[in-house]
Amino acid sequence: MIIGVPKEIKTHEYRVGLVPSAVKRFIDDGHQVIVETHAGADIGYDDLSYVAVGAQIQKDAQSVFDNADMIVKVKEPQLSECAMLREGQILLTYLHLAPDPEQAKALMKSKCVAFAYETFTGDNGRGLPLLEPMSVVAGRLSVQEGAHHLQKHNGGLGRLMGGVGWADPVNVLVIGGGTAGFNAADVAVGMGANVTILERSEDRIAFLHDHFGRKAKILFSDTQTLEKCLVSADMVIGAVLIPGESAPKLVTKAHLKTMKPGSVMVDIAIDQGGCFETSKPTTHSNPTYEVDGVIDYCVANMPGAVPLTSTLALNQVIVPYAQKLANLGWKACVEENQSFKEGLNVCHGKIVNKGVALSLKMD
Repeated sequence: MIIGVPKEIKTHEYRVGLVPSAVKRFIDDGHQVIVETHAGADIGYDDLSYVAVGAQIQKDAQSVFDNADMIVKVKEPQLSECAMLREGQILLTYLHLAPDPEQAKALMKSKCVAFAYETFTGDNGRGLPLLEPMSVVAGRLSVQEGAHHLQKHNGGLGRLMGGVGWADPVNVLVIGGGTAGFNAADVAVGMGANVTILERSEDRIAFLHDHFGRKAKILFSDTQTLEKCLVSADMVIGAVLIPGESAPKLVTKAHLKTMKPGSVMVDIAIDQGGCFETSKPTTHSNPTYEVDGVIDYCVANMPGAVPLTSTLALNQVIVPYAQKLANLGWKACVEENQSFKEGLNVCHGKIVNKGVALSLKMD
């Protein structure tokens, strides 16, 4: 099989689908790998580093898409990339189709076979192993970015995360105690903030209690508790996920009027449409906007801010799955493995993931 690695073209996206060490694993399996020139240059992997492990360099994305049997990317294909996909070609990347009907229609039109990292399930259908590393990165970054925007010259309240002897620490509210929320809370606790986590799963609540002890307050998430916590929050981290589906809108525009002017909300769920009613995707070059005095941070590719860390973490988990697709073919993988069945989102012109279809109101 010929595996293609194009350069990412989303705004401020510097990650790359495969690093040279990952490419070598495909070469060793007897496959060919073609890489668009400068695909990994932004994180220190020049063309020569790919050639050294056996890859061939292509002059542009069109050449990669025209010649590859399988495309391995990081972010969802932009519409110009969707137009280069062809019938039966395998696409392996993050898709986040739930809030993006235009991309879904473009993928359906191409009749490609599109797998989404974020819907692959783990053993026994539990966990999201290919989403987890980026959830860890986004969770940790969320507090870092929130702290930055809490500074007065960035429009925030002007409060220090850990406070000082004469001033209290920042009150951080984390909505959702999954992978992203846990990592956000872990960083916030480490910075000395007062942390409250809202979670609904009893098993997860028990885990959070065991990990944090008295360092964080763990509460069952319901509307009344959320509304009470929002009033005192200086920073709110939205980390709620329903695999494949649009994120629920838990914080409404009306809630903002009860919050402190200059408080910051960071929506980690923005790739799935966001869990705040006022959320809309932003970029690293223009990451925030203000609604009713509250600062919203909704960068849709947060891990792209630390692309080397993110790429290495992502390659660690995706390569074994990509190797199976290359070695066995997509049909065998889907027939034999529930994880691949859940990972398949679009196939020969049809949406084949139930959660995605429900969110897009499609069959």
